[in-house]
Order: sequence, then structure tokens, then C-alpha cells
Amino acid sequence: MEHLSTSRSLRLRAVIHGAVQGVGFRPFVYRLADELSLAGWVSNTAQGVVLEVEGAREALAAFRARLEAEAPPHAVVQHLEASWLDAAGYVGFEIRHSDAAGAKTALVLPDLATCAACRRELFDPADRRYRYPFINCTHCGPRYSIIRALPYDRPNTTMRGFPMCPACRAEYDDPRDRRFHAQPNACPACGPRVEWWDASGAVLAARDDAARAAAAAIRDGLIVAVKGVGGFHLLADARDDDAVRRLRARKGREAKPFALMAPSLDAARELCEVSADEARLLCASAAPMVLLRSRLDGVSPSSISPAIAPGNPYLGVMLPYTPLHHLLLAELGFAVVATSGNRSDEPICTDEREALIRLHGIADAFLVHDRPIARHVDDSIARVILGREQVLRRARGYAPLPAPLPGATRPLLAVGAHLKGAVAIAVDGQAMISQHLGDLETEEAHRAFREAAAGLGRLYDARPEAVICDRHPDYRSTRYADSLGLPVLRVQHHYAHVRACMAEHGLDGPVLGVAWDGAGYGDDGTIWGGEFLLADGEGYTRAAHLRPFRLPGGDAAAREPRRSALGVLYALFGDALFTMDLPLRAAFSTGEWQGMATMLARGVNAPLTTSAGRLFDAAAALAGLRQYARFEGQAAMELEFCLTEDAAAYPFALAGPVVDWAPTIRALLADAGAPAGVVSARFHHALAAMIVAVARAVGVARVALTGGCFQNRYLTERSVDALRAAGFRPYWHQRVPPNDGGIALGQLAAAAMLE
Repeated sequence: MEHLSTSRSLRLRAVIHGAVQGVGFRPFVYRLADELSLAGWVSNTAQGVVLEVEGAREALAAFRARLEAEAPPHAVVQHLEASWLDAAGYVGFEIRHSDAAGAKTALVLPDLATCAACRRELFDPADRRYRYPFINCTHCGPRYSIIRALPYDRPNTTMRGFPMCPACRAEYDDPRDRRFHAQPNACPACGPRVEWWDASGAVLAARDDAARAAAAAIRDGLIVAVKGVGGFHLLADARDDDAVRRLRARKGREAKPFALMAPSLDAARELCEVSADEARLLCASAAPMVLLRSRLDGVSPSSISPAIAPGNPYLGVMLPYTPLHHLLLAELGFAVVATSGNRSDEPICTDEREALIRLHGIADAFLVHDRPIARHVDDSIARVILGREQVLRRARGYAPLPAPLPGATRPLLAVGAHLKGAVAIAVDGQAMISQHLGDLETEEAHRAFREAAAGLGRLYDARPEAVICDRHPDYRSTRYADSLGLPVLRVQHHYAHVRACMAEHGLDGPVLGVAWDGAGYGDDGTIWGGEFLLADGEGYTRAAHLRPFRLPGGDAAAREPRRSALGVLYALFGDALFTMDLPLRAAFSTGEWQGMATMLARGVNAPLTTSAGRLFDAAAALAGLRQYARFEGQAAMELEFCLTEDAAAYPFALAGPVVDWAPTIRALLADAGAPAGVVSARFHHALAAMIVAVARAVGVARVALTGGCFQNRYLTERSVDALRAAGFRPYWHQRVPPNDGGIALGQLAAAAMLE
């Protein structure tokens, strides 16, 4: 307990842990101490911020009360250790040089969108930074993408190669200036610069002429690669159907929706329905891409190309978040496609010379700059669901902010799964979670994954004593864990999902975790994915699961919903299926049909699964929506999106630990000829009813909804409503993705429980 003595002059020492570097915390302390006539000092350390102030008792009490209450808007004070000491005789107040000694536990702030003050200066002809594409201050700008080591000081960032001019140095050294110790501080005289290159790398223009040339090229229908804060974007006029289709063809992205960048909130409202909560999310300092319901029905190329998000009622929209994007979008005045600068299944490009090679044949020209990027950081994806923000891809604006992990007493590395990868490291009771790393399908992606795993440890100067991975022996992340020469803890995939949701909400046991996704290696060697796990302080038990069925062709079923449908029907009808006259027969050639019959009858290359994701695929195929998926989750998404009517749930059966969907599928088949929207509604309602039925059977009040299937908005909302109505307390993901992007956190949480 803090104690104030009755002496006239005292000294307060405070150690502040959290995201308190790079947010103007030290100048805030300086101004507060000056206002209250207190002497002392403040310094950045590898642990956070340390300060000592001394003076009159009443002034110190006011200082202590205001220190957290009035902290800068982007500061996150996680813990403040205060000690009351005898006065040391300080004269005046100073900001001391940073101290790099000790364990590195200070939080690294994410990259922050350009603040309002910098935007005003950016477009003010009288300002010395007018139209300067790297304007920033302590309230905004790059952080995670430029930092190489802690503490967060300019020599430890990629800005070390840009010595400040006298004017910038004066701002940097003035505690009363909002650019005091803004580590990326720069101006046209001393900072990074942009250039306009043709496809071969020849310089065609520089500085503001380069930005204007890029805008003109986009307006003329060209595809332009733009180097941003965490990597390259590919930009094209979203109204230009030909440009959008050329970008699809060149990038090999046949149908997956493209992201949009709108010039303003008003422009976003012209394209989409935007609630007050969604507007706040769009304009937040994280500036994620937000999934919004489109206003455009039967769109025409004059408003937006129909090739942006074919068959999808949602658009992924973000606002400009760097000065360079603000300049481009202000020049254009219309929305652009802003998709990651990469080829399919590869990480985003971060280096301009590398981009010339990897984006050759995709981009017509390049807008580049000479500020190095320390690590690639994609755009985050978020939405508002049930009145709360939910992050679906955690990257720029969110990473690497941590999640509390009270049980972690030693450094541990978690390497996640195989898809939507992220890694995490336990440091001083916190899980530091990396940015989204993507799928580990290619050697380029695996290389980026390895660099991120090693780089996170270097950033915090933490040498892991053990590594946690998935139980799947063939995941590249698992093989990487085995290669490190450290003790390895293998955590079951769906248990990691459940623990991630529990960690995010600060829950211990008991919790019923509903972990539904496409696939995960089960304890019995089969493919799990429709799991009900009862988690407590000792581990988990498998309380229930969806009825298993076979997947003819194994992994191929994830790309061909028709295979999942065939496996489901085989579970119902056995070999008699292949003599039945069913509409699904038309989805296979004669040779394929015979081959599938052999695989299923012999159980060869037809593994058993309980996957809810594949059950969604089967329902979509049987409803006649999609037999082949052109990107992950496409069939399930289309089943969700076609839902138009409220209808009674299909039946199901609960037989001990098995949730039997056989009555569900039989009823779906009997609905032949019914509108797909009705079939979808009845199927979704059956799934939500299954969750409530198992919750009642298990009898645990807290229910966590996790796994990739709960990216389905309707399923999540329906399940939450049904659970609440039945008297349960449901939990779902908010700051950590429900998909495999949350697995690393869950792995750490499972390991910390055993510490």
C-alpha cells in the first residue's frame, strides 16, 4: 500500500510497465511535473518508463493521481510500481537518456494511423511538411514496422540512417513539442523520400512529383505497387472493371475478395452501410480493414467493379492510414483496390528491389521509398459483431500488443499452426503476439515465419527455454519446433483454440469450449474439427463431438465441397449411396464416381473427420451452391450469405458424446427444391441448437465459441443469443482471431497452466 509521510518534501519513484514508449509519455511526465513544480527525472528503459519526482506532499499526490488518469491517448499502463522515498535534493526536471540495461519487457507499440494534427499539416501549404509523405509525431506513425531493438529510440529503428536537420532536432529535443522524441521524426530536408519507378526500376520522378505520377497512373488504369509502412500494396482504380480483372489474373487470385481503400469516411458510406461503431473502428488509430455490408446491389463499373467481391454482400474497406496513402487518395478522390503486394501464398514484399522481382508481371509501375521496413506487417481485418470489435486478422495497428499470461514464469515460444500463422513469446507474464504471418504453404512463407519467430525473441532479448507447437506431425511449424533443440510441448489444436479464448477473457476453468474449424490433429489420430472440450485448471476432456464421416481424397476435400458432401452421404447410406439417384452424382464424372466408391468402401485416402467446417461445405454442396471452392471457406461463406429467411431448425440427435447430424442432413435432402436461403437458415439454426444441447448436457455455465467456423457472423450471433436465452454465459473472440491466428496464444496459455 502506498504511504505518504508527513515530511515537507518527499520523493516518488515509479516504474511504469506497458505501451509507454513512442507515445509521448516522457514529455507528458515533464509537463505534468513542471505544472506541479516538481523536480526529478524520467527515462525510458528496456522495461518501460522509470521516473523520480520530488516536492511537496500535496503536489506529489496530485502527480500520482494524474499520472494514469491523463496519460497520452495511445499509452497503455499495465502496471505501475510506486515507492515513496526521502527527498534526494533534485533541482529542476530532466528527461534522461534511455537505459537499455535489464530484461526487455517494455511493450512495443503497433504502427499508428496518421493523427489529425499531422493530417492538417500535411495539407497546409504554409507548413514546412506540406505534402511530405513521412510526416508523424508521438501520436502517430510507424512503430513496430521500424523497430529493431528495445528501448524504442531512434538508433534502434530503421530511421537511424536519417540524421535530423536542425529544425527537426529542435522539435525532437523540446519536451513541449508533440514531436519530442518522436523517433521517426523527419522532414523533406532530412528524411526519407519517395521515387516513381517503371517496371524495370528506372527512376522516372522523385518526391511530390512521384506521388502525383502514381495517382495519375492509377487514374489511367494501371496497377501500381506502393511501398507503405509494413510492405507493398497493389493499387488499382476500384471503378475500373478491366483493371480489377487484370489484377486478379496477374496475381492468380480468381475469386477471393479484394480490399478497398476509400478516400474518406463519407466515401466509405457511399459504398457501404456504416454504423456508429463501425465508423469509430474505421477511424481508430489501428485503422483496420473493416468488413461492412455493401450498399451496392447490381453494381456497375461506374461505381465499383463487380469483380471486387463477387457474390459477397460485404466489402472490406479501410481509410488511408499513412501520409502517402492520404496524398494518393486525396489526389484521386475515389476508392482503390488496396491488396497485399505479393503473389498468392507468398508473404508481402517489403523491399523495393525484391518487389521488382517478385511483383514482376503484376505491377505496371512502383511508388517506393528509402525508409527500410524491419518486418512485414499486413493490414488487419476487423468487424463489429454483437456490438463489439472483433479482429479476424491481427497485424498492423494491433501487433505486437500482448495478452496477459499470469502463469508464464519463464520465456516460452509458441509457433502456432499451419494456416493463418502467428507466433508468440511469453515474457514476464505476458504473451507477445506477432503479426499475421499467413499460411506456411510456400518456402517464401516459411522463411518469413522463421524470421518472425527468431525476431520476436531478439526484440525482447528473450531466449526461450521451451517451444510449444501443434500435435500435427506434418505442420511446418511443428517441424520447425523440433529443429530448435529445445524441450517441445505439443498442444492439441482445438484445446489451443479454447485456451486462446479463455486467455483473452481471463477465464480459468471450468469452461465448455466449442472449437469448430476445418481440421486439427485429434488425440485419436483422426481429423477433429467439431469439438466440445471441457477445460479446467488441469487440462481438458473431450465432452462431445460431431459425428465423424470420411473425406474422400483427404485434403482435397477442403478445395472440393462435393467430396465432403459425398463423405456425409456415405456415412448415412453406405455403399447403397452409389446406386442412388441423387443430384450430387452430376458433380462427378463416371471415373471419379467409381474412384470415390472404392476410396470410401476401403477407407483408403479417406480419413475420418468430425470437422464442422467440412460439414458446412457438405451442406453448401448439397444445397446446390458450390462444388469447388476457389479460396478457403468460400462454400461456407456462400451458405451464410444466402441466408434470407428465419426458419425452424433442422433436427439432430444427441447420443452420449456424439452430436449426430444425420437427421439434419436427411431433412436437408428432403428440402430439395426449397430456396437456398431457407435451407441455410434451417442448417445454421440446427448448429446453434446443437451447441445449446451439449451445454445443457455438460452443465457448465461458461461457454467459449472459438475456431474458424465462428468467423461466420450469423452462426456466432445465433449461438450467443441461444446460449444466453438458455441461461449460459457465452464468450467469443475480440482482440485475438477465432481462426488459427489465435493458436499461438492458446499454446502459451496451455503451457503456462502447467508451469
